[in-house]
Amino acid sequence: MPVSAPSDVPSLSPRPASNRKRWILGILALLGIIAVLVGIKAAQIGAMIDAGASYVPPPESVTSVKAEAITWHASQRAVGTVLAVRGVTLGSEVPGIVREIGFENGARVKKGQVLVQLDTASEAAQLVGAEADAELARLTRTRVQSLTTQGSKPQADLETAQARAVQAEATVTNLRVLIAKKVIRAPFDGRIGIRQVELGQVVSPGSPIASLQSMDPVHVEFLLPQQALADVKPGQKVRVHVDVFPKDTWEGALTTINPEVELSSRNVRMRATVPNTDGRLLPGMFATIDVLSEDTREVVAIPATAVLFAPYGDSVFVLEEGKDAAGKPNLVAQQRFTRLGERRGDFVAVTSGLKPGETVVSNGVFKLRNGAAVVVNNALAPQAETAPQPVAP
Repeated sequence: MPVSAPSDVPSLSPRPASNRKRWILGILALLGIIAVLVGIKAAQIGAMIDAGASYVPPPESVTSVKAEAITWHASQRAVGTVLAVRGVTLGSEVPGIVREIGFENGARVKKGQVLVQLDTASEAAQLVGAEADAELARLTRTRVQSLTTQGSKPQADLETAQARAVQAEATVTNLRVLIAKKVIRAPFDGRIGIRQVELGQVVSPGSPIASLQSMDPVHVEFLLPQQALADVKPGQKVRVHVDVFPKDTWEGALTTINPEVELSSRNVRMRATVPNTDGRLLPGMFATIDVLSEDTREVVAIPATAVLFAPYGDSVFVLEEGKDAAGKPNLVAQQRFTRLGERRGDFVAVTSGLKPGETVVSNGVFKLRNGAAVVVNNALAPQAETAPQPVAP
């Protein structure tokens, strides 16, 4: 007879199987969500990549200028120094006390003008006695010469009297020269500097009194490389500028070319003479000098701001007609490497790589790349000049 199970024994429940199913469904749902998110993100990234591939940057705003063939006079530019044609520091040859000063600081003086008078009282008194001795020596020589002719005096007495007369005359001459040396005069016309002596001052030989400089004309001394010797010769016109007077120009002529080349720099020292009637060119000033040649040449010139300077080569951006992605016409900047020549003011000569009449970007080259689209706006383009002048604020 079968035995029935006790009523207090628990029966087996299906709950653990249902829990595993829920866990599996939850994991599958999470994976599904992750897959959906990954798909959305992948779609977004793909869309961004496609947009980047098809993105066309907006055109850059630049200014432009047309390369022109202009005629330049051949010239050589250098930096030089203004020198006085004649310049000295005046001083006294003999010691003495300053009794008179005949000039004002910075005044113009004439050749022979008395500048400083030293005390000559002692020499003047000695001169009176020396002149008396000289007169007595002359009379004695005349008397002895007469007596010697008559035979009353020997020849030796005549020779002694003649020597005594010469010595007395030499003493007079020496005192007169000494007195003259105590009067210091201007050796040439010019402008005198600040005096370095005062009344009553005792000066010694060589003590400076003042600087005297001739002001018209002046020299401008400068250096040019030895290669320039083939293009320069005495007599060529020169043009001088100084920073102190930026709006003014002085014209002169090349007067001297040194007959040797400096070994340290392989440069040649040259000197030009320039009229300076207004006296504004002062000795010691720095000056920019252009040695002008009679020969002319035609060059292709563009503003220096149009050149992209780089160690591997200088280049410009030439504007050419093109089309954008939509097929509409636009301007495209094409990079072109060039060789540069002489530079004058804001302009630089292009020896190769550019033809006359081509349009180049004059401002904004630093932000361009080859083939970049550009928009030209010349409303605020600065005016390039061969001889620019600074503008006062």
